[in-house]
Amino acid sequence: MKSFGSKPWVLPQPVLIIGTYDKDGKANAMNAAWGGTWDMHEVVISLSKHATTENLDATGEFTVAFATKDTLVAADYVGIVSAKNTPDKMEKTGWQVEKAPNVNAPVFKDIPMTMECKVKEKIGADGTGYVLVGEVVNILCDEKFLAEDGKPDVEKMGIITFDPVHNKYIELGSVVGNAFSDGKQLK
Repeated sequence: MKSFGSKPWVLPQPVLIIGTYDKDGKANAMNAAWGGTWDMHEVVISLSKHATTENLDATGEFTVAFATKDTLVAADYVGIVSAKNTPDKMEKTGWQVEKAPNVNAPVFKDIPMTMECKVKEKIGADGTGYVLVGEVVNILCDEKFLAEDGKPDVEKMGIITFDPVHNKYIELGSVVGNAFSDGKQLK
């Protein structure tokens, strides 16, 4: 095996779009790859200092959407451009924005699935960033992306992941097995 030293190469990494409102109620989005599930009703996201962290300080609420193959260009754009330097950042994405029903944060209607969240904790906040722990209040999913059982269909959405090894985006593939079931073959 070849050794690569210490790298942040946990795979797959979600491409999370964090939605916030600034103090004036203007929508903002940022791309954050270092995040995931923290607990049954919580998410965790590593954030350096951004307009988003300032917005979180002001409102305490946010949304987390999952970037897709169809939203890839705009999702990458909101990760490389700051709202501080580009006031028309959201207009350039072309995304339709509406207020989330349960939190004071935007929903980007072009992205199929969104979590509505409230700030629960900021771990290690030191002026340069922190690890955000958010309480998931609700999950929204565009109905055209629901499976026959009425739940979100991940395959239909075309969700992408971030490949930190090669700085690429990869679309999630097809179902290859059944969790909490296929392993029973070895019992």
